[in-house]
Amino acid sequence: MRIPRIFQPSPLALGQQLSLDEDGANHVGRVLRMQPPQQLMLFNGDGQQFLATITASSKKSVEVQIDEVQQHQSESPLDLELGQVISRGDKMEFTIQKSVELGVNTITPLWSERCGVKLSGDRLDKKLQQWQKIAIAACEQSGRNVVPQIRPVMKLDEWLQEPYDGLKLNLHPRAQYSINTLPTPVSQARLLIGPEGGLSTAEIATASSQHFTDILLGPRVLRTETAALTAITALQVRFGDLG
Repeated sequence: MRIPRIFQPSPLALGQQLSLDEDGANHVGRVLRMQPPQQLMLFNGDGQQFLATITASSKKSVEVQIDEVQQHQSESPLDLELGQVISRGDKMEFTIQKSVELGVNTITPLWSERCGVKLSGDRLDKKLQQWQKIAIAACEQSGRNVVPQIRPVMKLDEWLQEPYDGLKLNLHPRAQYSINTLPTPVSQARLLIGPEGGLSTAEIATASSQHFTDILLGPRVLRTETAALTAITALQVRFGDLG
């Protein structure tokens, strides 16, 4: 049986005895119904993972002891940031989940002219918390020990103008270059994915003025969530650790 991986947002050390946080305890105690002396793999985002044994378990609390510290390299050599215009329904959640599994390091949700999603105030705060939890769950599932950051929502033009030293890419159906024709090596990249209705002419011009390179994925028009995951996969195959 596969050992469950649980995110524990606290310092972890060999021999330590601790109580899992509320989310971890709920998953282990209520969902998985695990009992002593079953084992867990804990991680806190520092790049390591910690083999632990359950010493006490109930529906409300789970106590564990850390037995082993493991160095497990699961991060891509490509430092990849995704700027994703917020999509409707569960498409944004799907994009976040799968992009984390594919190795993205940072995700910035964006507002654009043709973004059809309306969120503000408490609803927006709750949505950001939900997206971060989705990223954590994707790390638990995929074996990553570094949790990608879900940044606060930004306006697209502000994000485009942020200082950035790596390669900056914008998907464009009439681009002259494909990912396969990009120069190598690339260790840092920022990828812009627009909304369902595409970027406006002014937004494309702003991206170009900020030295974003237009790239083409192929002859077919892809949905925003498909475009994001296809581009991430292609970048990881060419510059990262897929394939």
